[in-house]
Amino acid sequence: MTWNGLDERPLDAADEAVRTAVSDGFPAAVAELARLVRIPSVSWEGFDPKHVAASAEAVAESVRALGLFDEVLVTRGATPDGGTGQPAVLAKRTARNGRPTVLLYAHHDVQPPGDPGLWESSPFEPTVRGDRLYGRGASDDKAGVETHLAALRALVEALGPDLDLGIALFIEGEEEFGSRSFPALLAEHRDLLAADVIVVADSDNLTTTTPALTVSLRGNATFKLNVSTLGHALHSGTFGGAAPDAMLAAIRLLATLWTEDGSVAVPGLTSYEGTEALPYAAEDFAAEAAPLPGVQAIGGGADLNAQRWFRPSITVTGIDAPSVINASNTLLPSVRVRVSVRVAPGQSSADAYRAVEAHLRANAPLGAQLDFDDVDLGDPFLVDTSGWAFEAAADALTDGWGSPVVQQGVGGSIPFIAELVKTFPAAQILVTGVEDPDTRAHSPNESQHLGVLKRAIVSEALLLARLERRA
Repeated sequence: MTWNGLDERPLDAADEAVRTAVSDGFPAAVAELARLVRIPSVSWEGFDPKHVAASAEAVAESVRALGLFDEVLVTRGATPDGGTGQPAVLAKRTARNGRPTVLLYAHHDVQPPGDPGLWESSPFEPTVRGDRLYGRGASDDKAGVETHLAALRALVEALGPDLDLGIALFIEGEEEFGSRSFPALLAEHRDLLAADVIVVADSDNLTTTTPALTVSLRGNATFKLNVSTLGHALHSGTFGGAAPDAMLAAIRLLATLWTEDGSVAVPGLTSYEGTEALPYAAEDFAAEAAPLPGVQAIGGGADLNAQRWFRPSITVTGIDAPSVINASNTLLPSVRVRVSVRVAPGQSSADAYRAVEAHLRANAPLGAQLDFDDVDLGDPFLVDTSGWAFEAAADALTDGWGSPVVQQGVGGSIPFIAELVKTFPAAQILVTGVEDPDTRAHSPNESQHLGVLKRAIVSEALLLARLERRA
């Protein structure tokens, strides 16, 4: 392997030192990850923010202990509504002697655990079963945080602390709640975070033995919709069959969002056709998505990766309505739903939202009144794969995993990447991660494959060591 701009230091010796340091430090890395998982750092409204603050302090303590950074901050940014976001950890080491600066991103906040009865072990009690560590945030994204920490620790162990490589660190505290203070943090700390290369460790891999670099991400447009038909609830026997029920109106309205096979039926939502998807067999879908017997994939099951990566989707993720146990014989005056739209690369999230809102207003049944609020937008992203940093990352992942890296799209969204590109237009963006098809991020029994974690740490440490030698 050749490297443009490298000095005469033997690559094999440096790489071997990095591998040894990662291997020696891996038990401590797993223990550190477990300590972070024990902190229930849910960033959503309605959850105690002191846990997110405790998580930020725990991360900052580990960052300071590295002895690498000139400055380590625990800070918060303003949100668009005038509030204050959750705490992030920022750090900076200035580059010397013409070396590049790399910004390492991950987030320490997590999704709510959901129904604890669906977990095989307590969501915030890290538990090893087989080769996986289970717990909320064990993978998304505290394993990403740990990848950065352990890779930096191995870099210091292998090469010493007197590095020329510039390193910035951004460990966010509210990615799972929309990164609403992210633009303010970027604006306020632009000089601290400025970098030539940005590594976002918040994606997944093709399998537990095949690494991936993510080259496309769908955007998102989420909102809450209130469907109203009556001034107050009515007796379903007295008025049923005559008075328009909000539940009836909501069901009929929401059904217009999809075709018979479940594909999106909203005019103005576009697909992206510029990237060839990796093969994704029906048996893989059956194993990973676990549909019940007889249940079919949306869109007829053809080209499943294109369906997941390059085409829009719409999901109703929540409905405020009486539970079955509390249901009374009444016609509901209003129903509130939360809608999540995934936006294909090539279309702005604002355009996608306008298309969905216009469709819903045009199709409101029975004269139902619609109110939209809590709109959250995040644009899709396409990675430029032509830069030297992308090639360097692909080589490091291939060497760290012992398997050729693949390029893949991802159906999920990382909206803040568009903000990074806006703020640092010359930076090369690399989207890596520690997840695999059985991670179950955001779901009960989320877990991190420990073999994947180790290979991710090795790969990032190799990349950093090689950037240290790059003029």
